[in-house]
Amino acid sequence: MLTLVLVACTNKKDILYNTSQVFRYNEHSNITSLDPAFSRVQANIWAVNQLFNGLVQLDDSLNIQPDIAKSWTISENALQYTFTLRNDVYFHKHQLFNPPLQTRTVTASDFEYSFNRLLDEKVASPGRWVLNYVDNYQAVNDTIFTVLLKQPFPAFLGLLSTKYCSVIPKEAIAFFGNDFRAHPIGTGPFQFKRWEENVKLVLRRNPLYFEKDTQGNQLPYLEAIAVTFLPDKQSEFLQFTQGNIDFLNALDASYKDELLTTSGKLQSKYQDAIQMISAPYLNTEYLGIYLDNDIPENQSLKLRKAINYGFDRQKMITYLRNNIGTPAEKGFIPNGLPGFGTSNGYSYQPEKAKQLITEFKKETGIASPTITISTDANYLDLCEYIQRELQKIGISTTIDLLTSPTLRQSKSTGKLAIFRASWIADYPDAENYLSLFYSKNFTPEGPNYTHFKNNLFDQWYEQAVKTTNTEERIALYQKMDSLIIEEAPVVPLYYDQSIRFIQKNIKGLTGNGINFLTLKKVKKID
Repeated sequence: MLTLVLVACTNKKDILYNTSQVFRYNEHSNITSLDPAFSRVQANIWAVNQLFNGLVQLDDSLNIQPDIAKSWTISENALQYTFTLRNDVYFHKHQLFNPPLQTRTVTASDFEYSFNRLLDEKVASPGRWVLNYVDNYQAVNDTIFTVLLKQPFPAFLGLLSTKYCSVIPKEAIAFFGNDFRAHPIGTGPFQFKRWEENVKLVLRRNPLYFEKDTQGNQLPYLEAIAVTFLPDKQSEFLQFTQGNIDFLNALDASYKDELLTTSGKLQSKYQDAIQMISAPYLNTEYLGIYLDNDIPENQSLKLRKAINYGFDRQKMITYLRNNIGTPAEKGFIPNGLPGFGTSNGYSYQPEKAKQLITEFKKETGIASPTITISTDANYLDLCEYIQRELQKIGISTTIDLLTSPTLRQSKSTGKLAIFRASWIADYPDAENYLSLFYSKNFTPEGPNYTHFKNNLFDQWYEQAVKTTNTEERIALYQKMDSLIIEEAPVVPLYYDQSIRFIQKNIKGLTGNGINFLTLKKVKKID
């Protein structure tokens, strides 16, 4: 009987909140860390965003807004940023903090510590690059934090909005060490409850959260967030249609025709039960061509251009994406950012592609040019379409199917000749996209996965990041984008569109240009 009572008490303790106010979603890609220093992939970023805050944040229109910093000033020379912090932000309650409150307020020294940790080589954070332009920083007192840049960098506030720059308590790192990844303590609207890796993650409402809505009500509205980790997208879709999860992100080939018409509208049988939210998405999907090797097909500009001309992007979007997205025929910078649309990209020109292939054969003596495209299962249908189209024009094409983690790791270490990839904006500035081609950003130290190097591009890039005049900077962005199209280290596929499907009783979930998941203003209506 004692056992029964203990079990009953344990179960009761687990459901002390209103279960109807739990937001449920599935993360098929899994979560590898809840430490903001490792918030590199979307799965980690979404979870970390519920748990942590930084100095500034982005709204749905990607405008910089106050977060823990209630205000800031920028010096006339655009080098010094002075942030004034709120004094009512508390870390999540935990026994590590002194009783009886078991918490404490965030101070400027916490940001100094968090930035130091981000730069610590022993931590080996993939996000240390966000402070590349920072010369030094210091906590002047509890509420004043200053940052001095090495040179003007207009996109700096956008960089600070990334989750890498979240504030963390030194007490937690001192106690948990590397296990902080599974024992996060932040300041966010939700706090950590339980994580069974590959099974379930549970976050609970933070009763001390500092933000309020326009009516003065404390955020968040939800009691909890529950994340499952079903790896199969078809199973995820079935769980959604049965009402067992509240939110479905993006569109998968396994259910796209079941859910959407060919024109991209919600099928009539789902219109009464499901809402669809779409928004422009700062994401360019592309094939990357690794240039730091001796493969003739990779080294040939003519063959790289032939690949770009050799398939119909509009047909690909219409039939494989149900018109969700826009063919990438205007450069690498996506729609929605200044600098987009001025490059003359690649349209479908099969005869021109064939001519380039003929010239490649004469120059190299290679009778049958051959390429291998590496991808994961999520984009297999797109790559198989490209494979068929390229074979029609004379390029023998093989598909190398990898798991998503293997694909990410292999492209970062230069093991793949051609790879399917996407670049989702870390912050809303075209410089973020152009940084993929700056020679000092070669992987694994930076995001230049193709190892593209061009002295003129580097010169323009270095000039642009120092330019505070908006028109001059955008003109440089346009020149760099045009050069990338001309040199063809990538094959732009399409500019994405964020699409979200939610249950009809979910209110306040919006879309945004970087597909950020923000749940502090979401409600579930019974």
